[in-house]
Amino acid sequence: MSALLEVKNLKKYFKTPRGMLHAVDDVSFDLNSGKTLGVVGESGCGKSTLGRVLINLLEATDGEIFFEGNNVIGMKKKQIKDLRQYMQIIFQDPYSSLDPRMSVSEIIAEPLRIYEVCKSNDELKKRVQELMKIVGLTERLANAYPHELDGGRRQRIGIARALALNPKFIVCDEPVSALDVSIQAQILNLMQDLQKERGLTYLFITHNLSVVKHISDDIMVMYLGNMVEKCNTKALFKRNFHPYTKALLSAIPIPQIGIEKRRILLEGEISSPINPKPGCRFASRCIYAKERCNSEQPVLREILADHFVACHYVESINIL
Repeated sequence: MSALLEVKNLKKYFKTPRGMLHAVDDVSFDLNSGKTLGVVGESGCGKSTLGRVLINLLEATDGEIFFEGNNVIGMKKKQIKDLRQYMQIIFQDPYSSLDPRMSVSEIIAEPLRIYEVCKSNDELKKRVQELMKIVGLTERLANAYPHELDGGRRQRIGIARALALNPKFIVCDEPVSALDVSIQAQILNLMQDLQKERGLTYLFITHNLSVVKHISDDIMVMYLGNMVEKCNTKALFKRNFHPYTKALLSAIPIPQIGIEKRRILLEGEISSPINPKPGCRFASRCIYAKERCNSEQPVLREILADHFVACHYVESINIL
Protein backbone atom coordinates (compact mmCIF):
# COMPACT_ATOMS: atom_id res chain seq x y z
CA MET A 1 0.00 0.00 0.00
CA SER A 2 1.44 3.35 -1.04
CA ALA A 3 1.67 6.21 1.44
CA LEU A 4 -0.71 9.11 0.88
CA LEU A 5 1.39 11.28 3.21
CA GLU A 6 5.15 11.09 3.79
CA VAL A 7 6.73 13.33 6.41
CA LYS A 8 10.52 13.57 6.63
CA ASN A 9 12.48 15.38 9.37
CA LEU A 10 9.73 17.96 9.86
CA LYS A 11 10.51 20.93 12.08
CA LYS A 12 8.48 23.90 13.24
CA TYR A 13 10.11 26.54 15.44
CA PHE A 14 8.60 29.74 16.82
CA LYS A 15 10.63 32.81 17.69
CA THR A 16 10.05 34.02 21.26
CA PRO A 17 11.73 36.74 23.36
CA ARG A 18 13.69 33.99 25.17
CA GLY A 19 14.76 32.10 22.03
CA MET A 20 13.47 29.52 19.56
CA LEU A 21 10.61 27.33 20.71
CA HIS A 22 10.96 23.85 19.18
CA ALA A 23 7.27 22.95 18.79
CA VAL A 24 7.87 20.12 16.30
CA ASP A 25 11.42 18.80 16.05
CA ASP A 26 12.62 16.26 13.48
CA VAL A 27 9.40 14.22 13.11
CA SER A 28 9.17 11.57 10.36
CA PHE A 29 6.38 9.13 9.49
CA ASP A 30 4.28 7.70 6.65
CA LEU A 31 0.48 7.50 6.53
CA ASN A 32 -1.23 5.12 4.11
CA SER A 33 -4.44 5.96 2.29
CA GLY A 34 -7.63 5.03 4.13
CA LYS A 35 -5.86 4.64 7.49
CA THR A 36 -5.93 6.57 10.76
CA LEU A 37 -2.81 7.67 12.61
CA GLY A 38 -3.51 8.65 16.21
CA VAL A 39 -1.24 11.27 17.78
CA VAL A 40 -1.10 11.38 21.58
CA GLY A 41 0.89 13.25 24.23
CA GLU A 42 0.38 15.82 26.96
CA SER A 43 -0.55 19.45 26.29
CA GLY A 44 2.25 21.42 24.66
CA CYS A 45 3.95 18.43 23.02
CA GLY A 46 3.33 19.75 19.50
CA LYS A 47 0.35 17.64 18.35
CA SER A 48 -1.83 20.49 17.07
CA THR A 49 1.13 22.34 15.59
CA LEU A 50 2.07 19.20 13.66
CA GLY A 51 -1.44 18.94 12.23
CA ARG A 52 -1.50 22.58 11.14
CA VAL A 53 1.92 22.35 9.51
CA LEU A 54 0.87 19.25 7.54
CA ILE A 55 -1.96 21.13 5.82
CA ASN A 56 0.05 24.35 5.47
CA LEU A 57 -1.91 26.46 7.95
CA LEU A 58 1.53 27.02 9.50
CA GLU A 59 4.70 27.21 7.45
CA ALA A 60 7.28 24.53 8.26
CA THR A 61 10.73 25.62 9.45
CA ASP A 62 12.46 22.66 7.79
CA GLY A 63 11.82 19.17 6.48
CA GLU A 64 9.65 17.67 3.77
CA ILE A 65 5.94 16.83 3.45
CA PHE A 66 4.96 14.72 0.46
CA PHE A 67 1.25 14.46 -0.35
CA GLU A 68 0.63 11.94 -3.14
CA GLY A 69 4.29 12.28 -4.06
CA ASN A 70 4.29 16.10 -4.27
CA ASN A 71 6.29 18.17 -1.79
CA VAL A 72 3.90 20.52 0.00
CA ILE A 73 6.68 22.69 1.42
CA GLY A 74 7.70 25.50 -0.92
CA MET A 75 4.47 25.44 -2.93
CA LYS A 76 3.15 28.71 -4.34
CA LYS A 77 -0.13 30.22 -3.08
CA LYS A 78 -2.11 28.97 -6.09
CA GLN A 79 -0.78 25.43 -5.59
CA ILE A 80 -1.59 25.53 -1.87
CA LYS A 81 -5.14 26.70 -2.59
CA ASP A 82 -5.63 23.80 -5.02
CA LEU A 83 -4.15 21.40 -2.45
CA ARG A 84 -6.58 22.56 0.27
CA GLN A 85 -9.37 20.78 -1.58
CA TYR A 86 -7.77 17.47 -0.62
CA MET A 87 -6.42 18.35 2.84
CA GLN A 88 -8.90 19.59 5.46
CA ILE A 89 -9.10 20.01 9.23
CA ILE A 90 -11.73 19.53 11.94
CA PHE A 91 -10.97 21.86 14.84
CA GLN A 92 -11.16 21.11 18.54
CA ASP A 93 -13.66 23.77 19.56
CA PRO A 94 -16.83 23.41 17.45
CA TYR A 95 -18.00 26.89 18.45
CA SER A 96 -15.00 29.16 17.99
CA SER A 97 -14.17 27.50 14.63
CA LEU A 98 -17.55 28.56 13.16
CA ASP A 99 -18.50 32.09 12.08
CA PRO A 100 -21.28 33.16 14.49
CA ARG A 101 -22.73 35.54 11.86
CA MET A 102 -23.28 32.81 9.30
CA SER A 103 -26.09 30.26 9.24
CA VAL A 104 -25.48 26.51 9.06
CA SER A 105 -26.11 26.41 5.32
CA GLU A 106 -23.85 29.41 4.68
CA ILE A 107 -20.97 27.85 6.68
CA ILE A 108 -21.19 24.56 4.78
CA ALA A 109 -21.59 26.36 1.44
CA GLU A 110 -18.59 28.66 1.94
CA PRO A 111 -15.85 26.28 0.63
CA LEU A 112 -18.13 25.34 -2.29
CA ARG A 113 -18.46 29.02 -3.19
CA ILE A 114 -14.73 29.74 -2.84
CA TYR A 115 -13.79 26.87 -5.16
CA GLU A 116 -16.78 27.49 -7.48
CA VAL A 117 -17.80 23.84 -7.31
CA CYS A 118 -21.49 24.41 -8.04
CA LYS A 119 -22.72 26.05 -11.25
CA SER A 120 -25.96 27.45 -9.85
CA ASN A 121 -27.60 28.39 -6.57
CA ASP A 122 -29.98 25.44 -6.88
CA GLU A 123 -27.04 23.05 -7.27
CA LEU A 124 -25.31 24.69 -4.28
CA LYS A 125 -28.44 24.35 -2.13
CA LYS A 126 -28.81 20.70 -3.12
CA ARG A 127 -25.17 19.97 -2.30
CA VAL A 128 -25.48 21.63 1.14
CA GLN A 129 -28.58 19.55 1.86
CA GLU A 130 -26.69 16.38 0.88
CA LEU A 131 -23.82 17.24 3.23
CA MET A 132 -26.20 18.00 6.09
CA LYS A 133 -27.88 14.63 5.57
CA ILE A 134 -24.52 12.82 5.47
CA VAL A 135 -23.49 14.16 8.89
CA GLY A 136 -26.93 13.77 10.47
CA LEU A 137 -28.17 17.38 10.50
CA THR A 138 -31.87 17.86 9.78
CA GLU A 139 -32.88 20.24 6.99
CA ARG A 140 -34.78 22.48 9.43
CA LEU A 141 -31.44 23.61 10.91
CA ALA A 142 -30.23 25.11 7.61
CA ASN A 143 -31.04 28.67 8.70
CA ALA A 144 -30.00 28.25 12.34
CA TYR A 145 -26.88 29.90 13.78
CA PRO A 146 -24.08 28.19 15.77
CA HIS A 147 -25.12 29.72 19.12
CA GLU A 148 -28.56 28.11 18.76
CA LEU A 149 -27.13 24.57 18.58
CA ASP A 150 -25.47 22.18 21.01
CA GLY A 151 -21.83 21.06 20.77
CA GLY A 152 -22.59 17.84 18.91
CA ARG A 153 -24.50 19.61 16.13
CA ARG A 154 -21.81 22.28 15.88
CA GLN A 155 -19.16 19.62 15.41
CA ARG A 156 -21.30 18.00 12.71
CA ILE A 157 -21.26 21.35 10.91
CA GLY A 158 -17.46 21.36 11.09
CA ILE A 159 -17.34 17.83 9.69
CA ALA A 160 -19.76 18.74 6.86
CA ARG A 161 -17.62 21.77 6.00
CA ALA A 162 -14.49 19.59 5.94
CA LEU A 163 -16.21 17.08 3.63
CA ALA A 164 -17.60 19.69 1.23
CA LEU A 165 -14.73 19.47 -1.28
CA ASN A 166 -14.35 15.66 -1.12
CA PRO A 167 -10.93 15.65 0.61
CA LYS A 168 -8.60 12.68 0.85
CA PHE A 169 -6.86 13.64 4.11
CA ILE A 170 -8.36 15.22 7.24
CA VAL A 171 -6.56 16.43 10.36
CA CYS A 172 -8.87 15.79 13.31
CA ASP A 173 -7.62 18.09 16.06
CA GLU A 174 -9.24 16.69 19.22
CA PRO A 175 -12.66 16.78 17.51
CA VAL A 176 -14.58 15.23 20.43
CA SER A 177 -12.75 16.55 23.50
CA ALA A 178 -15.27 19.38 24.05
CA LEU A 179 -18.30 17.07 23.81
CA ASP A 180 -20.25 14.92 26.28
CA VAL A 181 -19.36 11.22 26.34
CA SER A 182 -22.57 10.11 24.59
CA ILE A 183 -22.09 12.73 21.87
CA GLN A 184 -18.43 11.71 21.51
CA ALA A 185 -19.51 8.19 20.60
CA GLN A 186 -21.92 9.51 17.94
CA ILE A 187 -19.26 11.70 16.31
CA LEU A 188 -16.62 8.94 16.39
CA ASN A 189 -19.01 6.45 14.81
CA LEU A 190 -19.92 9.02 12.15
CA MET A 191 -16.24 9.62 11.33
CA GLN A 192 -15.55 5.89 11.05
CA ASP A 193 -18.56 5.39 8.78
CA LEU A 194 -17.42 8.26 6.55
CA GLN A 195 -13.93 6.79 6.40
CA LYS A 196 -15.27 3.45 5.20
CA GLU A 197 -17.61 5.02 2.65
CA ARG A 198 -15.15 7.58 1.23
CA GLY A 199 -11.73 6.04 1.90
CA LEU A 200 -10.70 9.02 4.05
CA THR A 201 -7.31 9.22 5.72
CA TYR A 202 -7.19 10.73 9.23
CA LEU A 203 -4.52 12.21 11.47
CA PHE A 204 -6.40 11.96 14.77
CA ILE A 205 -5.04 14.16 17.57
CA THR A 206 -6.32 13.48 21.07
CA HIS A 207 -5.58 13.27 24.80
CA ASN A 208 -8.03 10.43 25.28
CA LEU A 209 -6.18 7.13 25.00
CA SER A 210 -9.40 5.12 25.00
CA VAL A 211 -10.63 7.10 22.00
CA VAL A 212 -7.36 6.74 20.09
CA LYS A 213 -7.36 2.99 20.74
CA HIS A 214 -10.86 2.76 19.30
CA ILE A 215 -10.32 4.74 16.11
CA SER A 216 -6.63 4.42 15.13
CA ASP A 217 -4.73 1.89 13.03
CA ASP A 218 -1.37 3.22 14.26
CA ILE A 219 -0.42 5.48 17.17
CA MET A 220 2.39 8.02 17.45
CA VAL A 221 3.45 9.25 20.89
CA MET A 222 4.94 12.75 21.09
CA TYR A 223 6.88 14.44 23.88
CA LEU A 224 8.07 18.08 23.69
CA GLY A 225 8.12 18.14 19.89
CA ASN A 226 9.75 14.73 19.40
CA MET A 227 8.22 11.46 18.31
CA VAL A 228 9.24 8.96 21.00
CA GLU A 229 7.27 5.88 19.92
CA LYS A 230 5.17 4.78 16.94
CA CYS A 231 3.59 1.44 16.11
CA ASN A 232 0.41 -0.50 15.42
CA THR A 233 -2.36 0.27 17.93
CA LYS A 234 -2.67 -3.28 19.25
CA ALA A 235 1.11 -3.56 19.64
CA LEU A 236 1.33 -0.30 21.59
CA PHE A 237 -1.25 -1.37 24.16
CA LYS A 238 0.19 -4.89 24.50
CA ARG A 239 3.93 -4.22 24.38
CA ASN A 240 5.13 -0.63 24.65
CA PHE A 241 8.74 0.33 25.34
CA HIS A 242 9.25 4.03 25.98
CA PRO A 243 8.94 5.07 29.68
CA TYR A 244 6.73 8.01 28.70
CA THR A 245 4.33 5.72 26.83
CA LYS A 246 4.18 3.44 29.87
CA ALA A 247 3.27 6.41 32.08
CA LEU A 248 0.55 7.58 29.69
CA LEU A 249 -1.07 4.16 29.47
CA SER A 250 -0.94 3.68 33.23
CA ALA A 251 -3.20 6.74 33.58
CA ILE A 252 -6.12 5.07 31.75
CA PRO A 253 -8.81 4.38 34.40
CA ILE A 254 -10.28 0.88 34.74
CA PRO A 255 -14.13 1.00 34.87
CA GLN A 256 -14.42 -1.74 37.49
CA ILE A 257 -14.88 -1.37 41.23
CA GLY A 258 -12.27 -3.05 43.41
CA ILE A 259 -9.55 -3.25 40.78
CA GLU A 260 -6.52 -1.11 41.51
CA LYS A 261 -4.14 -0.14 38.76
CA ARG A 262 -0.50 0.77 39.27
CA ARG A 263 0.01 4.37 38.22
CA ILE A 264 3.40 5.57 37.02
CA LEU A 265 3.83 9.07 38.42
CA LEU A 266 6.15 11.35 36.50
CA GLU A 267 8.27 13.49 38.80
CA GLY A 268 10.93 16.07 38.05
CA GLU A 269 10.87 19.28 36.07
CA ILE A 270 9.59 19.35 32.49
CA SER A 271 12.36 20.45 30.13
CA SER A 272 11.83 23.75 28.32
CA PRO A 273 11.12 23.50 24.58
CA ILE A 274 12.85 26.86 24.15
CA ASN A 275 16.44 26.35 23.06
CA PRO A 276 16.42 22.74 24.35
CA LYS A 277 19.68 21.33 25.65
CA PRO A 278 21.37 18.33 24.00
CA GLY A 279 20.13 14.95 25.11
CA CYS A 280 16.79 13.29 25.71
CA ARG A 281 14.04 15.78 26.62
CA PHE A 282 12.36 13.22 28.84
CA ALA A 283 15.53 12.53 30.88
CA SER A 284 14.60 14.91 33.73
CA ARG A 285 11.44 12.87 34.45
CA CYS A 286 12.64 9.38 33.53
CA ILE A 287 13.42 6.83 36.25
CA TYR A 288 15.72 4.96 33.83
CA ALA A 289 17.78 8.01 32.83
CA LYS A 290 21.56 7.59 32.72
CA GLU A 291 24.41 10.01 32.20
CA ARG A 292 24.36 9.63 28.43
CA CYS A 293 20.66 10.61 28.35
CA ASN A 294 21.63 14.17 29.32
CA SER A 295 24.09 14.57 26.45
CA GLU A 296 22.93 12.33 23.59
CA GLN A 297 19.63 12.65 21.76
CA PRO A 298 18.22 9.11 21.30
CA VAL A 299 17.70 8.10 17.68
CA LEU A 300 14.38 6.64 16.59
CA ARG A 301 15.01 2.92 16.12
CA GLU A 302 12.95 0.07 14.72
CA ILE A 303 12.83 -2.62 17.38
CA LEU A 304 10.03 -4.76 15.97
CA ALA A 305 8.10 -4.77 12.71
CA ASP A 306 6.55 -1.28 12.37
CA HIS A 307 7.52 -0.41 15.96
CA PHE A 308 9.81 2.59 16.44
CA VAL A 309 11.19 3.88 19.74
CA ALA A 310 13.56 6.72 20.61
CA CYS A 311 15.04 5.84 24.01
CA HIS A 312 18.43 4.87 25.46
CA TYR A 313 16.61 2.72 28.02
CA VAL A 314 15.40 0.42 25.25
CA GLU A 315 19.00 -0.21 24.18
CA SER A 316 20.05 -0.99 27.74
CA ILE A 317 17.54 -3.82 28.17
CA ASN A 318 18.83 -5.54 25.04
CA ILE A 319 15.65 -5.48 23.01
CA LEU A 320 17.41 -4.28 19.86
